[in-house]
Amino acid sequence: MASTKNDYVAYSPLPPNPAAQNVVFLPLYHPAPTRRHLLRRKFLIGATALLLLSLSIYFLYPYDPTIQLARLRLNRIKVNSSLGLTLDLSFSLTVKVHNPDLFSLVYDSLDVSVGYRGRELGFVSSQGGRVRSRASSYVNATLDLNGLEVIHDVFYLLEDLARGVIPFDTDTQVNGVLGFFFFKIPLKARVSCEVYVNTNNQTIVHQDCYPE
Repeated sequence: MASTKNDYVAYSPLPPNPAAQNVVFLPLYHPAPTRRHLLRRKFLIGATALLLLSLSIYFLYPYDPTIQLARLRLNRIKVNSSLGLTLDLSFSLTVKVHNPDLFSLVYDSLDVSVGYRGRELGFVSSQGGRVRSRASSYVNATLDLNGLEVIHDVFYLLEDLARGVIPFDTDTQVNGVLGFFFFKIPLKARVSCEVYVNTNNQTIVHQDCYPE
């Protein structure tokens, strides 16, 4: 039979609290490290530690200062023949002291000796000073020599004066200490040079230096 619009249709009511849905959270999966991964991690840690140690030794290791004869000026030269053959000389020297370390350098004195053809003519010492970290300092000194006997070297000296270039031997030495935190580390530097000085313009034409 066909239903009409007057027919009654019964519906069941909805439950007051519908059943809640259950949600399951799965933990993030971390695969266990393999032996190869462990070895690679150990290698990276060891390489990093070795690099940091090498950098620390490079920056903190105390190196000796370097010294260089920057200028040697022949102020005066005079040959005396009144009481035998003697020579009066006057030198002006400028020595460059370079501190390559990360800490300041304090030196007590700087000693320079000047010679001619293997014979020492004179010796001069300057006062101490301080050189900052990775910096350079220039030290000036004057050496006056009067009444030098040049009997054995007079012919060589006259020949060098005629050429306008005189070869001198210099030996420079500096002694000091490096302030390394609470420690004082003694340092020393020494260099020997063969210096050719132009007597016309009082400049260094050429020099050969040998650190010792």
